[in-house]
Amino acid sequence: MLGFLARRLGINTVLVVLATALSYVVASLVMDPGARFRLQTPPLGPDAIAAKLAAIGADPREPVLSRLGAWARGILWEGNLGRGLAGENITQEIAGRAGTSLRLLVIGSLLAAIVGIGLGVWGAVRQYRLSDQVVGILSYVVFATPTFVLAILLMIAATALNSALGFQFLEFTGEGGEAGQTGLALLGDRIGHLVLPTLVLVLIGAAGYSRVQRSAMLDVLSAEYIRTARAKGLRRTQAIWRHGVRVAIIPMSTFLAYSLGTLIAGSAAIEIVFSWNGVGRYLVSSIGQGDINAIAGGTAFVSVVLLIAASLSDVLFGLLDPRVRGAR
Repeated sequence: MLGFLARRLGINTVLVVLATALSYVVASLVMDPGARFRLQTPPLGPDAIAAKLAAIGADPREPVLSRLGAWARGILWEGNLGRGLAGENITQEIAGRAGTSLRLLVIGSLLAAIVGIGLGVWGAVRQYRLSDQVVGILSYVVFATPTFVLAILLMIAATALNSALGFQFLEFTGEGGEAGQTGLALLGDRIGHLVLPTLVLVLIGAAGYSRVQRSAMLDVLSAEYIRTARAKGLRRTQAIWRHGVRVAIIPMSTFLAYSLGTLIAGSAAIEIVFSWNGVGRYLVSSIGQGDINAIAGGTAFVSVVLLIAASLSDVLFGLLDPRVRGAR
């Protein structure tokens, strides 16, 4: 088991490094960071622009691989992701926004997994019944709806609910935590602002998880060991929960980790719509400005989150599958 986890961690770490380096190279080749300075009023001259870009390690006259090497050395020896076009320290910027993004992402991912797996098992057990068909139709509707549209629709619904109640029951602008708030007041404000963004993320994740879990559960229900358990006297519900669900969740343990990438993309759109100052919003803004260092830094953050999720997925896979625990 430990050998398996060590190999997986090593592979995932290499993938993180490659993804980050590739994002830096692609951004350097495609983006035009100097456009920010040429479009300002008054515009800067070529020499002034070159000097500003050279100061942050983004001078296009320097070879890309040379810039990548200097940027990588800054990370390895100083833990520094460089500076953005606005002169901000990218490490501090991402560190300050990470808590905001992770609060939304962790809670939303866990709830989406619980709801999605539950709906998938329920749909498989009640295959082709009304409840299964309703869940399937709603899942495909969510699939077909862009994240930002889903968020806006929920905001409209929340506005209507607040108007009907006569007071602000659901908050949907900003992440909460007004100046001077402490203790329960701060916690309550944070939770109030978290409800709608989390709900959007849960809907996105649960729609996918439920379809995959339903398919896996249907395969399990027709397995020999389920019929054997029934023949030994177990009721259908007992056979399903004792033997079926555990086996059906095994493929989900891998799917949950790598589907996190979809949720991260969705969370970036959610942060923009709900005015959350998270890493996703910062990364999207950086792409719009052609900020090479910020793009690579944001990609590094996303890659590390996926690395952690993949490692947890491997642990869960090992706990569920005894064949992995016995591997040397």
